[in-house]
Amino acid sequence: MAQDIVPIELSLPQGDLVTLWAPRWREDGEEWEAFLGHGDDLYAFPSAAELAAFVRTATEHDLIEHPVWHVVPGLAATELVPDEEHRFDLVGVPDLVAQDPNTWTLGELADTVAFLRSLADVCDLEVVHEILDSAEGFALLPEGTLPFSGREGERRWIELGQVVVERWDELLDAVDALVTVPEVDPAAVEEARAELAEEGDEAEEDVPDTADDFWAEVGIDPIKIITTQGEYYTLRCYLDDEPIFLGSDGRIDVFTSPRALARYLADEEAEHDLRDVVTWPEVATRATGGELEIEVAPENVYVLPGLADDLAGGPEAVDPQQLELAVELLTDAADWAGERDVRQELAPSKRLGWLVSFVLEPNPTRLAPSAPFDEEVDTWQRLVADFEDRLRVH
Repeated sequence: MAQDIVPIELSLPQGDLVTLWAPRWREDGEEWEAFLGHGDDLYAFPSAAELAAFVRTATEHDLIEHPVWHVVPGLAATELVPDEEHRFDLVGVPDLVAQDPNTWTLGELADTVAFLRSLADVCDLEVVHEILDSAEGFALLPEGTLPFSGREGERRWIELGQVVVERWDELLDAVDALVTVPEVDPAAVEEARAELAEEGDEAEEDVPDTADDFWAEVGIDPIKIITTQGEYYTLRCYLDDEPIFLGSDGRIDVFTSPRALARYLADEEAEHDLRDVVTWPEVATRATGGELEIEVAPENVYVLPGLADDLAGGPEAVDPQQLELAVELLTDAADWAGERDVRQELAPSKRLGWLVSFVLEPNPTRLAPSAPFDEEVDTWQRLVADFEDRLRVH
């Protein structure tokens, strides 16, 4: 990356976004600091491909006058992928302060707070400073575990956590309101995606996929669930062909980013059904050591939005693969919770089940379902709503 301009990833309520940050630099005897944006807007993008497309084509933004900006448009797309040290999981802070104040937790929180103060300085977010100044523990984070030891340290940590419980949503809303996702040239995006894909293929040839190997060995899968409310990460495994999710009492624990999930898995006090799996101690050991990589295989990505509209259009309008995965997810979750409604409604003798089976198991000798499909769509939406109610978002 160009010196003094670094790509960063922000985990916000609206999702994981990437942008550029120019930490403090001196020019003409003055100190400056800036983010990629313009006016009151912080520009951020869903992926490095969109970021690359923007910096290669945009002509108006606040970093254009940076001393080394001229280098940035010529960077490879892979150089615009944030490294681990520059990924700030803002939505995961409540999970972080729910843990004990160990070295890893405090270091992660200290980096996040320092970043937020820089963002607040540049973007005039007084509410961020106000929240971070309301507990002395925030200022003591860079000193490590000593200020949080003993009775006085415990008081500081509890006080800090109380501020997060009461006001962190307010802070997130303030940051979220800054963010704008600019439109970018589709051709430039596709070019950047091709670069990233090519680089990824080369990396796969050179480096063993140890994350995939680990999850295969322990027999547990990270999964990603995309709903109308957001994208969530969790775990699931099968024991004697019976599904088991990360969760308890029929509620699935889900997280807005892989990092937030990994932090939760490091919590030795967390209670969930996967603790009964014989290989769970291996997962817990890696998580507490900060060595757990959570990567979701394509076959474990479940996309729920859009299927109701597709079903309304009949069998020809539905993507069989998307539907098959969605059915698998809904069925697994209901089976795990001990509920039969999903299987009953998906039985071929029911209207929705007949439509679904016709899509997933096409047979020219069968009579095709006929429109309108209002009843089928209503049933599907109910099943999806029941599933989404089952998600316990952290």
